[in-house]
Amino acid sequence: MGHLITLATSLNQWAMDFQGNMDRILESIVIAKERGATVRVGPELEIPGYGCLDHFLEGDTVLHSWEVLANILSSDATLDIVCDIGMPVMHKNVIYNCRVIVHDRKVLLIRPKMWLANDGNYRELRYFTPWPRHREWEDHYLPRIVQAVTGQVKVPFGDCVVSTVDTCIGVELCEELFTPASPHILMGLDGVEIFTNSSGSHHELRKLNRRVELIKEATLKLGGVYLYANQQGCDGDRLYYDGCAMIALNGRIIAQGSQFSLTDVEVVSATIDIEDVRAHRAKSSRSMQAAAAARYHRIEAPIALSGGKFDAIAELNRPSTAPYDVRYHTPEEEIALGPACWLWDYLRRSRTQGYFLPLSGGIDSCATAVIVYSMCRLVVEAARNGNKEVIADARRVVGEPADSEYVPTDARELCGRIMHTCFMGTENSSAETRGRARELAEAIGSYHTDLNMDSVVTALRTLFQVVTGARPRFRVHGGSAAENLALQNIQARLRMVVAYMFAQLLPWVRGRVGGLLVLGSANVDESLRGYLTKYDCSSADVNPIGGISKTDLKRFIRWAQDKLQLPVLESFLDAVPTAELEPFSDTYVQADEVDMGMTYEELSVFGRLRKVEKCGPYSIFTKLVHEWGARLSPMQIAEKVKLFYFEYARNRHKMTTLTPAYHAEAYSPDDNRFDLRPFLYPSRFPWQFRKIDDVAAALPDRSTVEQEQKTKTE
Repeated sequence: MGHLITLATSLNQWAMDFQGNMDRILESIVIAKERGATVRVGPELEIPGYGCLDHFLEGDTVLHSWEVLANILSSDATLDIVCDIGMPVMHKNVIYNCRVIVHDRKVLLIRPKMWLANDGNYRELRYFTPWPRHREWEDHYLPRIVQAVTGQVKVPFGDCVVSTVDTCIGVELCEELFTPASPHILMGLDGVEIFTNSSGSHHELRKLNRRVELIKEATLKLGGVYLYANQQGCDGDRLYYDGCAMIALNGRIIAQGSQFSLTDVEVVSATIDIEDVRAHRAKSSRSMQAAAAARYHRIEAPIALSGGKFDAIAELNRPSTAPYDVRYHTPEEEIALGPACWLWDYLRRSRTQGYFLPLSGGIDSCATAVIVYSMCRLVVEAARNGNKEVIADARRVVGEPADSEYVPTDARELCGRIMHTCFMGTENSSAETRGRARELAEAIGSYHTDLNMDSVVTALRTLFQVVTGARPRFRVHGGSAAENLALQNIQARLRMVVAYMFAQLLPWVRGRVGGLLVLGSANVDESLRGYLTKYDCSSADVNPIGGISKTDLKRFIRWAQDKLQLPVLESFLDAVPTAELEPFSDTYVQADEVDMGMTYEELSVFGRLRKVEKCGPYSIFTKLVHEWGARLSPMQIAEKVKLFYFEYARNRHKMTTLTPAYHAEAYSPDDNRFDLRPFLYPSRFPWQFRKIDDVAAALPDRSTVEQEQKTKTE
């Protein structure tokens, strides 16, 4: 038995971009052949793009997918290589999420997905039906456009495996790896040696480790080769698919692709000896289970995946005997890279001319600006490496003519051409925040403007007075809570209006054609709490930090200060977070955490318990009594829980208009698809709060006891 070269891909596919998706699939097959690979695996639903959503219900999407597959089959792409390609297939009037296994211009097998992802961001059951008949198959009659190419009328459709001259291949689709009884277990016991997994897995902070461990575990006890392919990039939604194609052998990763990249087609290849799998499986207990295992129908493919035992192997694919260390990014690096790649995809695919960001001098808009700067650094790096697609996109985005030779070589120069920032000050703004905004803009090179909008605020205030005869005042000037809040909201909402005007006209001012995308900068904790004005600067076109906690953003800024060489960021870390919407004095300065009645760290805890741990008000209270009981009394904890839920409930309506944000956190309150909740609550939760109060009154106060013990010890 000889070595065989396997290959998994990460493709930056785009929903409904059939032409571009086909071109990227064909390019990946060409690269696979150049490397001598005999098996090529692509990401889930790679022909139409994973994020088509309700377009999967349209007959056109299925039709165009078959047309693309027919074009691939009519080319020389599938000669001498087994290709695993993803697309929707309608079988007996039922739509399935399928893998189509092809070789030598023939369709070998259509394998439908059996367990669908249907929680969190995923709604596959809305579009597809799972194949319920495990290890069963039937005939599928191909459409005539494919029959004309392959000469086949019907092909196997169902839960089968593919048997080559020298080994056996089985298919596992994305979510099936995450299920307790994954298909690879029974397939492996029935002699399948190579497993393919085509995935549409999105990025979340700190998530990659789980994926890697599952891939390793799949073949650790079972033995085998695991080829994991994943979508990479933004395909038109809030999600960023983070690639990281991998190849595992007998429980260890032997090849890994990038997690974040501007490259549209990335392939990962590895050379393995299938005898290593067979040696790993030579165990008595495994053999006893395998002998009794249920059998899969095998589709025979007239190809040997391996060459001779002593065939020459290209240096690129030469197997390594050294241990392979899986690459993990820190959360700070993930924030710098993931949203940056997402923003680049959004910018180039929307065919706009750049971004506009209201830069307040606070840490949230600061983090957003730094992420755009990180994007510019990635573009410059890709251009330096000769990435033709990135160079072409950069020329178009910055407005260069078609015959331009422009190549971005400096991140600050590029940032100055596509990033526009503006400090929108009022009489309530401090010189410190204005100065921080200006210094940050200078550091990253953005095109910066600075304005005072008091005249606009005064005009609205005067209009209200003329109409009603009453002039609202701030609280510090004797006004009521309603007046104080309304005057703050006027400033915030006017900033949104001004932002969109500047985004439309700044390119014209600079002698360019087109418009800018407005960036939002509300973090996940403030959205969860509702600490934002509806239709203020949180309302924008896209928001790269809307799924990131304040705590993580601070860590990111501290990291970027050194790694991105931006010493100006130190001043943002030292500043107290403030909205600067109220007049300040020697005795009063508005502060976010004081306004909210809770810290950002506490908000993160509430968020995780509410969403990730699936807790209601009472369950959160009981958990926090144990976690916070050493420093807070049960009554204090009860008040914090009730305050959070009251504010969360009465502000939930704001989530229905939340700006599309990069999904990065498992407790995101995004109302679009991820976190489905009512937006009209009984905000005082009388039943739940009464139960909390009753239990809190009966519990002992551990905080005073432990504090006294600590004092005695000291």
